[in-house]
Amino acid sequence: MIRILAVDDERPITELLRLSLSRAGYQCTCAYDGMEAANLIDHQVFDLILLDVMLPGIDGFELMDYIKATGTPVIFLTAKNAVADRVKGLRMGAEDYIVKPFDILELLARVDGVLRRHGKLQTLLHIEDLEINTLSMQVRRNGTELPLTLKEYELLLLFAQNPGIVLSKATIYERIWGGEYPESTRTVELHIQRMKKKLGWEHQIKPVYGMGYRLEG
Repeated sequence: MIRILAVDDERPITELLRLSLSRAGYQCTCAYDGMEAANLIDHQVFDLILLDVMLPGIDGFELMDYIKATGTPVIFLTAKNAVADRVKGLRMGAEDYIVKPFDILELLARVDGVLRRHGKLQTLLHIEDLEINTLSMQVRRNGTELPLTLKEYELLLLFAQNPGIVLSKATIYERIWGGEYPESTRTVELHIQRMKKKLGWEHQIKPVYGMGYRLEG
């Protein structure tokens, strides 16, 4: 799974990024200051870093010098909108420079673009006898498109990107619908049942008692 580090001291923004990136199928880790981000970069490998400029302690420009040695692509995400700041960020090696406030769909498109340029993003996933096109959001079997709803497609993509991993109902609900999982709902179960029926996957996605669901791999 693609791993993204979001570095911003504004927690509502990091929560928005975490939720939106998770729903798009990415694994998002958050850091709230430059030192915390540096420690994470020392001990983990990320495919992309979303980086604010104005951070407590070590600012984003200083941290960029530290990141460059890892070769990890960076998108600056900041309220500093002066041309000089944009030029500085890009000249330091950032892939992109996005000014707050931003549109989340535009941000996701730019994230996809950077990951694709670096060869980290698969546009075609093959699992069992299915072909999933993550650009057109279409699913085909032997060239024939399957009529999945948006939520069913998102569910399938989530399982396809996490084969063999048990996904709890709470995790599935958070990734696909957003927000806290309401214990009384059967939304997750019903959507998985409908998706499995359309795919003919009665045995591929199995319930794990007391834990969630797993795509057998």
